[in-house]
Amino acid sequence: MSVSAASAGTGVFVLSLMSIPICYLFNSLIANSAQAFIFAGCSTVIIILSIAHFMFKKKAPADPLFYVYAVYAFFSVVNLIIGLEQDNIIDGFVTFYLRQADPHINTAHGHMISYWDGCVHYLMYLLMIAAITWGDSYRAIGLYWVGSFLMRAIVYILGSTVGKHGTEVNYFFLLHMLYISVSIWACFRIFSQPSTQEDELAEAEQKSLLHRPLDLLFIIYLVPAFAFCVFRGLVVLDCSSTWCQEYTQQYEPYLKDPTAYPKAQMLVGMLYSGPYYIITLYGLMVPGCEWMPDLTLVHSGALAQAQFTHICASLHTRTPFSYRVPAGGQPVFLLVNILYALMPQALCYRCLTRPAFFLRPTPDKKTD
Repeated sequence: MSVSAASAGTGVFVLSLMSIPICYLFNSLIANSAQAFIFAGCSTVIIILSIAHFMFKKKAPADPLFYVYAVYAFFSVVNLIIGLEQDNIIDGFVTFYLRQADPHINTAHGHMISYWDGCVHYLMYLLMIAAITWGDSYRAIGLYWVGSFLMRAIVYILGSTVGKHGTEVNYFFLLHMLYISVSIWACFRIFSQPSTQEDELAEAEQKSLLHRPLDLLFIIYLVPAFAFCVFRGLVVLDCSSTWCQEYTQQYEPYLKDPTAYPKAQMLVGMLYSGPYYIITLYGLMVPGCEWMPDLTLVHSGALAQAQFTHICASLHTRTPFSYRVPAGGQPVFLLVNILYALMPQALCYRCLTRPAFFLRPTPDKKTD
């Protein structure tokens, strides 16, 4: 790794922190008009590109995702500022934006997305930028980001178009579509990178399921996890079952929030996580499923983002009181949802650290 590449990575970190004074400056200067806000936004992009060109000239790596993540890191800090100002921790940085922005940003779901993007995604961008500058592979962290991004994008589009704010879609929604389009291109770039798994197959891993107690534990977990995601999908589809109605009233009334973001999230979970659990059952029982580590990475990223947003939004004061988790149901709600979020992370860790069971034997190994 060259010193110039390292300085480019440091430059991205410095550039992202410049969003703090830039937000404060524009909030102080902008008049109360949407046109002025659009002008300020365009000016911000021009400033970012100008500073980036000056800082990274003859220093930045050739990977185009370096520049994408540099810009995303900048806006991640902006999202963190948005979350902090919405909670009245700071003031005077994005006040005008919060009045003019997409209605999604002022919902409990959008509020939690701001924190997730400002903390978790920001850390991912810095890690991937560091890996690019060091010449290392960032495919694993990239796939985790892909899952998180896809969950966020699908729920945002569905919730914004069919919820109570569906009639309030404005030009900020179109700008968000531009961000989603660029991110989808980045997803394909990450998927196209070669896997870093070692091409070996340990005989010790070719054991029956009874001799792999950890995998057996994961299989036992996948069955109730599949049932849980299908159950919550049925709840948001207004299932008339007594179990569904009692669960909604006692533990998760947020599923009925009229913003439709929790409904969209549960439907995505039922339609995508449900099949994932079935496929993963097969992958844990049959050796040679090379796609397992990548699949668990994407799903664990998606579920981490989804569960963080769902748990926090269910308890946050931005959610109307009638849709928040009742005090008596909070222990069960937290226990179930935190376990539901953590187990995919543990399964992903197992697949990445001990991938031999999922690798196919090479022709040489078969001959031996």
